[in-house]
Amino acid sequence: MSGKSGNAKSTKDVERVVAAFKALSNETRLGIFEKIRLGRAKASLNQEIRPSVCNVASNFDISLSTISHHIKELRNADLVRCERQGQTIL
Repeated sequence: MSGKSGNAKSTKDVERVVAAFKALSNETRLGIFEKIRLGRAKASLNQEIRPSVCNVASNFDISLSTISHHIKELRNADLVRCERQGQTIL
């Protein structure tokens, strides 16, 4: 990179990009991210409920706790947001 180092905004931007790439470097997380992204795009077009964690998990042959771990990593990288509706996490 060029320019002065120590620029707080660009340093923070670089850190966010690095965190995103790190989170998406895992093949399963990348797949989960794509399912969520596509599900939310369809939901916004059809005014349907956004995809739940259980719906996303049904596309993968891994435990729900492992899916939750991967979603937590995506949340920590600011790639997805979750909200609770009753006992369902969207």
